[in-house]
Amino acid sequence: MPPTITRRHLSAGLAGLCAMALLTACGSGTSSGASGDKVRFGYINDFNGASLIAIADAKGLWKKHGLTAESKVFTNGPLQIQALGTDNLDFGYIGPGAMWLPASGQAKVVAINTLGNSDRVIAQPGIDSMEKLKGKTVAVPEGTSGDMILSLALKQAGMTKKDLDVVPMDPSTIVSAVSSKQVDGAGFWYPAAATIKKQVPGLEELARNSDFEDDVAFPTAFVAGNKLVEDQPEKVKKVLAVLRDAIAFRSAHTDEAVRLTAGKLGIPVDQVEADASNNKLLSVEELDTLTRDGTIATWLKGMNDYFVDTGKLKKPVDPSTYYTGDLFIGAGK
Repeated sequence: MPPTITRRHLSAGLAGLCAMALLTACGSGTSSGASGDKVRFGYINDFNGASLIAIADAKGLWKKHGLTAESKVFTNGPLQIQALGTDNLDFGYIGPGAMWLPASGQAKVVAINTLGNSDRVIAQPGIDSMEKLKGKTVAVPEGTSGDMILSLALKQAGMTKKDLDVVPMDPSTIVSAVSSKQVDGAGFWYPAAATIKKQVPGLEELARNSDFEDDVAFPTAFVAGNKLVEDQPEKVKKVLAVLRDAIAFRSAHTDEAVRLTAGKLGIPVDQVEADASNNKLLSVEELDTLTRDGTIATWLKGMNDYFVDTGKLKKPVDPSTYYTGDLFIGAGK
């Protein structure tokens, strides 16, 4: 039997890892472009989070639109929102589970990216239902899509987090904790979950995004600091033009987008390809239409209802207060 990790030990480890993650994320990253307005752009090491930046770097899109870019890797969306608020970042990427942060006024959603299907509730072999997780230790990156998928799965099973011993944990710690069987399960996501599956034969998948798609959409998005959107509209327009060009390229040349992302992240192409297959890509034309006809606002309203239910938001919020869809469409004119 592996040694037992207590909540105190896990919390202490998490605090140290989070501090290191934030310090690393706010350090220097890769740069692209020779001149123009400088943009500090955050991303996560997966296809959703990195593909558009990889395309922009490789195809010279920053320079095309009068920008230079410094990209910084983060382990999750909430850390990027935090960096936006402390002026250590200009733009960032978040998954659906962090959407409550811009909804609560901490950032603006400047572009919708994809519809995610990468999140899972995973468990040790033999724990083949949510009910069997009752009383077990379950790790979760708090305030992320891993947290969201766990909450949805519990509700569907007629359970709450009070039925579990939930331990907030950094994503990198979750990989080692599940792999060494020091926790019984986790609310997590691909591609990191694939690393765990290689080390834990028979790992159970108890829930995924598609289990709830009739009730909740899972949009991933790009965010910007409130002050930047208010004070530097021309820079925002330039960045959105870059994102629009990169989205168009990704839609038309998905295989090459996968290869470019693999190159940026330094991981095998087949791993990125598997990651990409878990998500629905949206074209620029689709995003414009879905913005104009109110579909994206409906997605965000549905997510806000979920966040109110889970206590992340005190009351529903009008998406127009934080989703700047008009700026995204305007950047294409």
